Amino acid sequence: VIFPPLFSSFYVNSNLQLLKEELEELNSCMEVYQNDSDSISVPMIPLGLKETKELDWAAPLKAVIKEHYQEDEDSYKAELEALVDLRQAMRAPSRNKAGLELLMEYYSQLYFLDNRFFSPHQNLGLFFHWYDSLTGVPSHQRALAFEKGSVLFNIGALHTQIGARQDRTTLQGVDCAIEAFQRASGAFNYLKENFSNAPSLDMSSPSLNMLVRLMISQVQECIFEKVLLLGAQSNFLTYLHLAQEAARVEEVYSLVHQTMAQPQVKDYVPFSWTSMVHVKAEHFKALSHYYAAVALCDSTSEVDFPEHEKAFLQFHVSTPEGPAPSLLLRDQEARRRLGKAHLKKAIIEHEEAMRIHSLCKILRKMDILQEVLSLAHKRSLNKYSEIEHEEDFFETAEAPDIHPKTHQRPEIKSPNFSKVKVVDIFHRLGPLSIFSAKNKWHPIRTVLLVRGANGFGFTLRGDSPVLVAGIIAGGCAAEAGLKEGDYIVSINGQDCRWSKHADVVQLLKVAGEEGVKVGVITLLPPEGQSKVRRGGWWGQGWWMMG
Repeated sequence: VIFPPLFSSFYVNSNLQLLKEELEELNSCMEVYQNDSDSISVPMIPLGLKETKELDWAAPLKAVIKEHYQEDEDSYKAELEALVDLRQAMRAPSRNKAGLELLMEYYSQLYFLDNRFFSPHQNLGLFFHWYDSLTGVPSHQRALAFEKGSVLFNIGALHTQIGARQDRTTLQGVDCAIEAFQRASGAFNYLKENFSNAPSLDMSSPSLNMLVRLMISQVQECIFEKVLLLGAQSNFLTYLHLAQEAARVEEVYSLVHQTMAQPQVKDYVPFSWTSMVHVKAEHFKALSHYYAAVALCDSTSEVDFPEHEKAFLQFHVSTPEGPAPSLLLRDQEARRRLGKAHLKKAIIEHEEAMRIHSLCKILRKMDILQEVLSLAHKRSLNKYSEIEHEEDFFETAEAPDIHPKTHQRPEIKSPNFSKVKVVDIFHRLGPLSIFSAKNKWHPIRTVLLVRGANGFGFTLRGDSPVLVAGIIAGGCAAEAGLKEGDYIVSINGQDCRWSKHADVVQLLKVAGEEGVKVGVITLLPPEGQSKVRRGGWWGQGWWMMG
């Protein structure tokens, strides 16, 4: 059946919308990655990992080994299998530190692969296929940068899952969650600053900017929870501190909510995420007013007024109605009335958070979130009933907003790849400084050197590989065809590409009367240059082969 164009378009778009909704429900499910304890904490937002297809490295890499490195490609079977196994394992990492190390190992290995096999003048014919983290939409590119960027994204995503699984009712759990979300923000920020033109929306600059802000907001939420756990003393200043920390959490989540409403990400971000962020903004605004009320109403017996006045003067965004702050703190009735105003505002914000929560099908399924919101609402209602007097005939004044303040600013922590020690899988090809896809060289030639009366007649410099730094005119080396700028890759069949300066010297010294066979290569000059490329400063002195 061939549908008319209009109906066909409607049919396709309807199915795409249904698919998008199904994928959103699958990929934005937050409960999957929450901790398994019986504790009651507001759930965090984790990211699912990007998925990828299998990749056949063998054929294109074998071709480079044979044609560019002039080696037997079949002798690198073990290395190729190790690379395939590493990538296969990277596709499904465990949700813990070992999984992170696996992703970071593969990411670091891509650095070596890039230098070994990816020449700017040659296309290997490899396509890297990855699926969008949230929508499942496939993308592919030939650029290795897409593979690297996708792995880096998964490093950030895995950090979010580890952070979301922490038991944040303990100090250790909160600290681990803070570290994980800071690392996630660092990975997404590093990706945003170092990779561009990604074909998938999850790696676009607007999306990454949103993710960085979201992770920082979740760090700020954890900081509030840490302050709550550390608040052993229930006093006026502690409650003011909690109120301002909660106000700061509300502020950063409101910023994320605004970011999610921008045109570049509005239609991409799952509705459950937008709803969760909005719920949290309202929830923490309610908490800020609740703790303000507790500070005013439950800490009236304290007498350290100078310190309290100083903190209270900087507490509100605008000055509350009624007596001056110094007089208000000494007047229990004035404190009660202002506390009641804060509670009224807290109750309104709690109810708004619950209303927004009720509009999202996915959030309604999260029993823990519903329980947290309900308990906080009931607590504010109970406190309001506790401080309300029967003779309160006058309308409660409007409580001013609370000045946001935090005592621990979140950090954006970039990935520390140096923590994971990685050995180049194709180490046998030689040092990357010379044996890379960017360099070209003449085929290996073997030079027979026989020691003369004045020695071999050349000087050496450097390590791995050792460089022929100078040739003495008329000497044995010159007659044998050795050239200044050659690199020694073997001596009497022994591979010397990774050999140190002293080791090569020793091998030459023990040469017998029959001479020594030295394998050397000569680098071709880079395009646009006529001189032979020389080695840089190697940290070794000159050595005369006399």
